[in-house]
Amino acid sequence: FEADGIGDVVSAINATGYGLTFGLHTRIDDRVQEIVERLHVGNIYVNRNQIGAVVGSQPFGGEALSGTGPKAGGPAYVPRLQAGLRPESKIETGRAVGADEVQAAIDALVPPSDMAIGEPLDLPGPTGESNRLSHHPRGRILCLGPGADNAKLQAREALAQGCSVLMIAAGASPSGLGAPPGRLKAIGGVVDAEAMERVSGFDAVVLWAGDEDLREFRLALSRRDGPILPLIAERDVADRYRIERHICIDTTAAGGNASLLAAAD
Repeated sequence: FEADGIGDVVSAINATGYGLTFGLHTRIDDRVQEIVERLHVGNIYVNRNQIGAVVGSQPFGGEALSGTGPKAGGPAYVPRLQAGLRPESKIETGRAVGADEVQAAIDALVPPSDMAIGEPLDLPGPTGESNRLSHHPRGRILCLGPGADNAKLQAREALAQGCSVLMIAAGASPSGLGAPPGRLKAIGGVVDAEAMERVSGFDAVVLWAGDEDLREFRLALSRRDGPILPLIAERDVADRYRIERHICIDTTAAGGNASLLAAAD
């Protein structure tokens, strides 16, 4: 590709829907920044090979079709294996919300920024190697309660992590949440699990319901084409509203060494 076509290359990579590992060799620091800020990839390696991720230094895992997180070997991995607080509410009755109405509301949401949330975390590693873990908004989140109060709690936490939110619950209202313009929509009513198979453009579902209802939504989400989307049933799990990206830079190889990509060991 031509030098001025690198943006198209990055866009084509993101458009594949896969985002596990990316390798880059360059002498230009600004080029590293330009590409890293646009890539939707879990692990990025600069001026070094792409194998041998080390626990605690290079937490490993992708996004979209390459994984849902958190990263293996990262600070959120072991806590994710622990049982969280599971508030359970019965799904209320109310006006049935159809898939077309849900889709229109999702399409009207302003996409969240892809900028990092807070400062990147510097991780330990050998001398001459930089390892940084950053967090980014997961995307558009469906907050289904049950109930308006639960949906508002879910929405508040998702918005705090930089996500865009669609609340769907009986009596749901965006008032009092102070969301940026276009980042929060609300539909008063109840949506069933089947609609999850027919709508697109969202990145996670939050539902604090009982096991039987959760099972129906999990099955519906599993039947979708494309990325596996998480169903968040726990309380106080801010990390579930984020995705992790890690960049490892061999700072001693500023000149780049393309032969590293072909290394067999």
